[in-house]
Amino acid sequence: MAETKTKVTLIGTVLAKAGVEFIYEGEAPECDTCKVKKACNNLQKGRKYRIVTVRTTHHECPVHLNGATAVEVMEAPISALISPEMAIVNSKIKIEISCNKADCKSSALCRPEGVVDGEKYIVTEVLGNAPDICDKGRALKLVELRPA
Repeated sequence: MAETKTKVTLIGTVLAKAGVEFIYEGEAPECDTCKVKKACNNLQKGRKYRIVTVRTTHHECPVHLNGATAVEVMEAPISALISPEMAIVNSKIKIEISCNKADCKSSALCRPEGVVDGEKYIVTEVLGNAPDICDKGRALKLVELRPA
């Protein structure tokens, strides 16, 4: 996978470990009066990130237990199921989540966390066929995606 640039942000000290992945959920109401809120809230809401490096900078934080620590993050790859005709390495695709069958075994891969419906992604790797048969009878491919 092509490496993407890292971004410096702040995260709860308890979570600040290299390799930890998280979905950025946006600014909390407690952030309104914080003097470093721009450093914490500089990611894109709904996207999945992976911590690459933990820095030594630490700040008090009304949201996180034990404060917040500076980290370098990159957008994390996302495993997803897509139609076979879209499963071409380096192709740019628009994700449209049309299945809302929550009790399906493949639901977590058809509606993966960190994918924003309607946004474009690049297929970085085709991992193979779907691990389970789709409840709707569709043939699907398991791929790794990154935001375009």
